[in-house]
Amino acid sequence: MALIGTLRNKMTKWVVGFVAVAIASFVLNDLFGNGPRSIFGNENTVGEIAGTTIRLEEYQAAIKEREDNYILNFGRQPGERERPLLQQQAWDLLIAQKAIKPEYEKLGVKVTSDEIWDMIQGKNVDDNIKSSFVDSAGNFDRKQLMNYINQFNMAAPSDPQALAGWQEAKFRWTTFQGDLGAGRERLKYENLLIKTNYVTQAEAEREYHSQNDVAEVKYLYVPFYAIADAEVSVTDSELKNYYNRFKEKYKVTPTRSMNYVSFPVEASAADSAQLRSDLERIAAEFKTVADDSVFAATQTEGLNPYGKYSPSTLPAYFANRKELLTPGNIVGPVLEDGSYKVFKVVAAGKDTIGSARASHILIRWDSESEQDKKIAKEKARKILNEIKAGANFAAKAREFGTDGTASNGGDLGYFPTGQMVKPFETAVFSAKKTGVLNDVVETQFGYHIIDVTELADYTSYTIATVEFAITPSDDTQNAAYMKAQTFATDLSGVTEFNERAKKENLTVVESNDLGTGDRRITNLGEARQMVTWLFRDAKVGKVSEIFDIDGTYVVAVMTSELEEGYKPLEKVKEEITPAVKNELKGKKILEKLKGNEGAFEELAKLFGADAVVSSSSDLKLNSNTLPSVGLDPVAVGKAFSLENGKRAAPFVGENGVLIIELQNKTIAPAAQDYSAFKNQLLQSINSRTSFGITEAIKKNANIEDKRYMFF
Repeated sequence: MALIGTLRNKMTKWVVGFVAVAIASFVLNDLFGNGPRSIFGNENTVGEIAGTTIRLEEYQAAIKEREDNYILNFGRQPGERERPLLQQQAWDLLIAQKAIKPEYEKLGVKVTSDEIWDMIQGKNVDDNIKSSFVDSAGNFDRKQLMNYINQFNMAAPSDPQALAGWQEAKFRWTTFQGDLGAGRERLKYENLLIKTNYVTQAEAEREYHSQNDVAEVKYLYVPFYAIADAEVSVTDSELKNYYNRFKEKYKVTPTRSMNYVSFPVEASAADSAQLRSDLERIAAEFKTVADDSVFAATQTEGLNPYGKYSPSTLPAYFANRKELLTPGNIVGPVLEDGSYKVFKVVAAGKDTIGSARASHILIRWDSESEQDKKIAKEKARKILNEIKAGANFAAKAREFGTDGTASNGGDLGYFPTGQMVKPFETAVFSAKKTGVLNDVVETQFGYHIIDVTELADYTSYTIATVEFAITPSDDTQNAAYMKAQTFATDLSGVTEFNERAKKENLTVVESNDLGTGDRRITNLGEARQMVTWLFRDAKVGKVSEIFDIDGTYVVAVMTSELEEGYKPLEKVKEEITPAVKNELKGKKILEKLKGNEGAFEELAKLFGADAVVSSSSDLKLNSNTLPSVGLDPVAVGKAFSLENGKRAAPFVGENGVLIIELQNKTIAPAAQDYSAFKNQLLQSINSRTSFGITEAIKKNANIEDKRYMFF
């Protein structure tokens, strides 16, 4: 079992591409899960993949498979945090089955049982299996592997516990074999396409020059902001023209927007008072109970009803109140970390583990040489003498300390025996009084100036604790719910929603452009149920039911929707206006430069301090950036297109207008062999191809995802 667990972890590195992510249950420790929160109406379709309708039952079965694997791998049921991942894993599995697998079949790609056998126990055992079944020297142990496999060919154990373990191991191994074949199948298909990639000699030579040709340039850069916004006026026709030219940038999937108001459920003063009253009653009972541990465990809402503490681990309330730590003493109710607590000191005694508190200033040496150690020691002793003479320890720690405690004045807090290196611990735990030690202490880290702030204490305390978190009562929750319900009653339309919120002094929060797969909402965090409502039931102007989002009641109204396609111009006006302004500014700068010639420095004066005259002595074609200018591949290309001593006409770049002058261009000499550059390009193409294959298949599959109707 341990071996196959190791195998599963190591196989993570082996899986490639989308299919492995989607179907490698054993190999990848997938996060899987359970079914939908609810089903609405008679609609039973969660989507369509490659022309195949995906029924809810089929999707649930895929999720169940993921859930079973999750339980096997992690030994527990998946929780709320895993559900988004487990649902996506199940969907990816279906895409692999319905869209990607058929592509293999079209080309006749398959993995035979003989290939699987060869990868497991033949001549070409998979490297990940080899690294999982090893002997004490770290070498592949075939006998160990065969013993593991052969156990599944023998009769199942009769002992129920042994049988359960055997069945689980067999399930894991069977799943692993299937995933091993699926991964090989994916590699075969991928290689059929990747092996068609080719880089020509001319492309390799071009890449060589792109990396090695060097240009020396001087240039004038006039940023767009050299022209004030007030000097340009953007018209609707100019906005429309820009929008039409770059329309593809504004292609979107379906989104919807909403406004919402929230009604926090917060504990009232009355709630707090009632909890305190309850704890006062418990404090009184604490005095007479026979078994403190049982009483605390049955009464508390906290996680630590009974425990043994050292001075360094005591509850925070006792940090400066050690006089209260008398056996039998009842302390509380006290307010601590949002909870009311009652403590009973059950016992006090001595322990073999003590704790102390100290601050230090660590002075490190530059090397292990005697000379460097001597210098460090002299420095440490000089600082120590200054502290003895009255200098502030914490201030010196901040000035000279060389570890993470320096910013905190050197304070190490409490620490138990066994935590610090031996020389340091001995010095602190041997101290007979608090204060700065007489000499520095040497450890492997350097020289320490030590201030013992609390002497070693080997006392232990047994304390029983009853804790009630201050939470809203049922009455408080009901009052908040009624407030939300009153707000939502007979409410319709965005305008009426906003007006009523204003009248009731409620803050309206906008949450725009939500997609079907979104789970988080502005200021609310995880709120999938609201997104589901938005796409399943809502329409513009419709007010929602009351949602309970992590202790806050929320009411929403749908404000708008955007169908799949392109964002309308009105939606992107604010976004594209600066870009259009820059185009107009570019034209103004060009007009101002038109007809003006001469030194760049003189031309720069036309635009004041914003214009920059700069240069680069090692510009390369593959850099795509210019100093002071930033990313501007067009500018770099223009520089390399010039002849030595020539100047380009003013042109509009990414961030402003430029004039470039090529002072010298050094062309790298022809190379004997361009194979290194050819391989670089080929590796880059291949890496993109692996991802692109899956994306192309998915795009061609016309996937329609309606899971938001159920999840």
